[in-house]
Parts: sequence; structure tokens; C-alpha cells
Amino acid sequence: MDYSDDFDAVRATSSTAWEDETEDIGQTSLQRLTRWWINERGAPDILVWQAQLVEELLDSLHNQATMVQHIRSDPRTSEQEHFRVVLVQTEMERVKFLIRSYLRVRIHKIEKYAGYIMREPGVQVKLSSGELTHAQKYYDLISKYFHSSALEGLPENMRSLDEQLPNGRSMITEPDKDRGVFVRARKKCENVRLPNGDSLTIEKGSIHLLRYRTVEDLVARAEVELI
Repeated sequence: MDYSDDFDAVRATSSTAWEDETEDIGQTSLQRLTRWWINERGAPDILVWQAQLVEELLDSLHNQATMVQHIRSDPRTSEQEHFRVVLVQTEMERVKFLIRSYLRVRIHKIEKYAGYIMREPGVQVKLSSGELTHAQKYYDLISKYFHSSALEGLPENMRSLDEQLPNGRSMITEPDKDRGVFVRARKKCENVRLPNGDSLTIEKGSIHLLRYRTVEDLVARAEVELI
């Protein structure tokens, strides 16, 4: 029994997943999510949730799992086809690892910056509904813990968790956007404003070490990628 066409369809989203592409055209969902996973790991701030890419990969995994189960249970399946099923399942595990790691990185940031997220509506829109619910519940639990364990014993005017410190900094943990990051340009970026007021032109394919604040918008627009 020949499943060649089926196998080609199953592996289409993963066989070239790790090639070095610089354009979205022709890239698979796995390749694009891989780039956003790397960006998420390198960015100090939380990035926009890639809902469409994750949903596409989850749907693909479901379809692949159904087909693999069908092929393995078919008594007419040859030994060679069983071997190819193993290869497909290996690729499926790679996709699962990527999705799990992507989610873990985001959850770590959500819990680390829960107070900051709940204070900033502009950051909340970057999260999925489930992530936003988790941030709210996590921040509520942390607030209740601090109040019950320590703050209730302090004067009322010293119980706040979001006061400004004498040096002007907030008590709430915020992403360090002045941290240096390595970026590679996916296209030519002109008039990139530096902290000292100068402008920089980033040529396509070039690599630079810059403050994250400088390239934050470029990362969001996928004009540069973190490395």
C-alpha cells in the first residue's frame, strides 16, 4: 500500500523547518513560530501572542496524529511505511517541543511581570485571553500573600505594592528595555533612532548589538529578529 502522497503532505510543514529563511513568503507556520520563539526568548519584554501560528500548528498536529494512527493500524502497511511513520512522529515531537517551550517562556514573563502587565493596558493586548486571566489571578495571589504575611503589620500608608521609590523607580518589576540585544536585519531599516539622538541605517542581513528599546518596534514589525 502506497502512502507516499500522504507522507509528503504530513511532512510539508516540518521538513524544511530549520532552513535559514529571511522572508515570510514560502515559510511554513513552524518556521515563523520558530523565529517568534527565538525573539520571545531574547526579548526582555513580552511580545504579541502568535495565536494564528499556534492554532495552525495544533491543527496540523491533530491531523497528522489521526493519519499516523490510521496508517499504523492498517494491516496492509508495509515495514518501510512504518519506518516513515516513525520519522513523521519525530517531526511531530519537534513541533510539540517548540510550542511547549514558546508557552513556557511567555508564562515565565507573565508571572515575573504580572504587576506591570496589570498596570499597562498596552501590554495586556499582547496576551491571549487565557494568559491575561493567568496574569490577573497570579497577581491577586501574590498580593494576598504579601498582605497576609507582612504588609498587614505595617502602617496603612506603607502597604502599597506599587509605590514609587525615592530614586523614582517603581516597586513593580518591569522589563529592562535598556538591556543590550543582538539583532539581525530581515530588511533594510532606515532612520533607527539611537539613545544619543543619532540615526542609524541597518542594512539587510547585518548584525548589531543595540539596546532593546531602540529596536522594540522593529522586532514587533518583524523587520529585525533577535539572535
